[in-house]
Amino acid sequence: MKNLIIYAHPDPASLNYFFKETVLQSLEKSKQEVVVRDLNEINFNPVLSLKDMQGQRMGKVAEDVKTEQEFITWADRIIFIYPIWWTGMPSIMKGYIDRVFSYGFAYRYDQGIQKGLLTDKSTIIINSHGKSNAEYEAIGMDKALALTSDVGVFNYCGLKIKQHFYFDKADRAAAESISEWENQIRNEFRFEDEVVFE
Repeated sequence: MKNLIIYAHPDPASLNYFFKETVLQSLEKSKQEVVVRDLNEINFNPVLSLKDMQGQRMGKVAEDVKTEQEFITWADRIIFIYPIWWTGMPSIMKGYIDRVFSYGFAYRYDQGIQKGLLTDKSTIIINSHGKSNAEYEAIGMDKALALTSDVGVFNYCGLKIKQHFYFDKADRAAAESISEWENQIRNEFRFEDEVVFE
């Protein structure tokens, strides 16, 4: 399986970096193909410009966008790893979606009906956030997050969501919690490690 990790966090000492490395090690252990796109490391420009918008309408995209779209086209599975900041994606990830998931590439309209174009791909999303899951559930933020990202972005473009992890109270996580999260991530990819002999 060809895996594309799209990662957004500027701090190499962050929990999200640890999640990225855990996923990467799991995939490499199972001898799968994997490419990592660290949006901060590659200094991805997240600003959707007027030129971008005009180009998208004509089916033309900038070279940096074309590069990212080629990685997406190559992948069977896309793994997004980013923190929840201000109840949403970091700006660099949102800008990536704005620019790379363009009309004619990730979605289009057929006679006024929206159609996702990434239907041959699956996705796993890994998020951390500071609030507890209970606090988010109490105010309906859990449903809001699922609607805005899962429905409004990933499903909209045709991606099949295999798993969406929300790791809570991440800014004060105990070692036991981090170990449990690591196990959950590794378990998600464990079936890839096992070879069945018939």
